[in-house]
Amino acid sequence: MQYLVVLGRETKISLAELEALFSSSKVKQVAPNLAVVTAKYVDINRLGGSIKVAKILDESPTDYLGKLPEGKITLGVSDYSTKANQKSAWDLALKYKNMLKRHGRNVRLIPGKSAIISSATAHHNQLGEKLNHIELIKFGDQFATSIGTQNITAYAKRDQARPARDAFVGMLPPKLAQILINLATEGASEGRLLDPFCGTGVVLQEASLMGYSIYGTDLSEKMIDYSERNLSWLAGRYSDIMAKPQLETGDATSHQWKPAPDFIASEIYLGHPMSQPPVEIKFRTEKENSEALLTAFLKNLAPQIKSGTGIALAIPAWLRPNGKYSGLDILDRLDNLGYNLTKYRYATSDDLLYYREGQIVARQIIVLRKK
Repeated sequence: MQYLVVLGRETKISLAELEALFSSSKVKQVAPNLAVVTAKYVDINRLGGSIKVAKILDESPTDYLGKLPEGKITLGVSDYSTKANQKSAWDLALKYKNMLKRHGRNVRLIPGKSAIISSATAHHNQLGEKLNHIELIKFGDQFATSIGTQNITAYAKRDQARPARDAFVGMLPPKLAQILINLATEGASEGRLLDPFCGTGVVLQEASLMGYSIYGTDLSEKMIDYSERNLSWLAGRYSDIMAKPQLETGDATSHQWKPAPDFIASEIYLGHPMSQPPVEIKFRTEKENSEALLTAFLKNLAPQIKSGTGIALAIPAWLRPNGKYSGLDILDRLDNLGYNLTKYRYATSDDLLYYREGQIVARQIIVLRKK
């Protein structure tokens, strides 16, 4: 089966996540923001880096729409073709509406503010997720029908409604936590996932919702308490799937994790918050401190895990006066530390930067495998 995936803002990260879950040979980028995935099924709720998933049609849109079950049809059309615009997409939508009306069907059209229907509009109208709520997606000469859009409502609830939050330590977005987990696990259906810098427990909550057993440690007792409170809160809403967490206070540079984890996904300490690019001496100090922490952690971890264990980490990179981000130099020393850097078809480690425009401290994602 072939699926069209609409990639997120950081397209390279989105592609790396798809490669991790489905293998490079099954993923093909067909446009700057589109990829085709060959798989039995692609679950949008599993993907942190993608916006929409659609099943590529092996028949004409007319034939597909003509087979829809009885009842009112809610229809939207998105055109990702190179020269598409709002008018061309709307004209296409009207064409299919008129065709359906000629066959006696009641049709409500969903307008888009451009050639594509936004993910928010698609989500709130349940396009692809409810019977006869259809989003047709045109790309080039092909068509696909949406089977789901990124659930921004669920993300917001899991992020903003948690009882214990701490802006000072940073707030990892749940969708980025999902990406890290997918990169580390490569879609394995079960196993024990460790977050050695667990903070308020975002990675742990997302891993638990994916069905993994979870193990979190943090140097701060306060953060362990926050993780405990947040996971208890989440368990009250997802008690049927939430695993009982293992939480311990521990320094990641010396702690002994027992039992050993099958995967590691984490955001290390990103350093001090900044409102402008640091001057050179501040930059060097922050960089040296982060390098030392990450190196000590990886040295401590290596003898505790088995060969092939997947590790996905978000590490800091700083905006420099030239407008580019500069990160840590540890990638040059991974071999000596006992790790291999995972490589992707569509992205290098320098491409895997997660940040908002103008953000001073970005998150660089590195994915490792224990030798």
